[in-house]
Amino acid sequence: MNDPREPKQSTCRWCGTELVQPSGRGRRRKFCSASCKQRAYEQRNNVSGTSIPKQAVIIHPDKAEALRDELYELRCAAEDIATASAEGAGAEEIRLLCDELVALAKQIERLR
Repeated sequence: MNDPREPKQSTCRWCGTELVQPSGRGRRRKFCSASCKQRAYEQRNNVSGTSIPKQAVIIHPDKAEALRDELYELRCAAEDIATASAEGAGAEEIRLLCDELVALAKQIERLR
């Protein structure tokens, strides 16, 4: 069972960096730094008065292309695990492939 006195973890709403929430009273942190808080504010205000929804994510085309490439790598890693499992690979090989899959997912999760 979770101890309510233990710090809770979450991620920065702008950059995705892991945050450790202090135990005790007060607001939970949403951003890892003043810079991330400012970038989020600028993003929200850049879309005000337009037809773009406030929760929309605006991303540079180069970053969108990089994200597509990373998602392709992630899918390939998942397919590698499925293939290895179907071919009767050992537990150690499956574990290594899973570690690679998790590392790729964490990399993609840090979308900036």
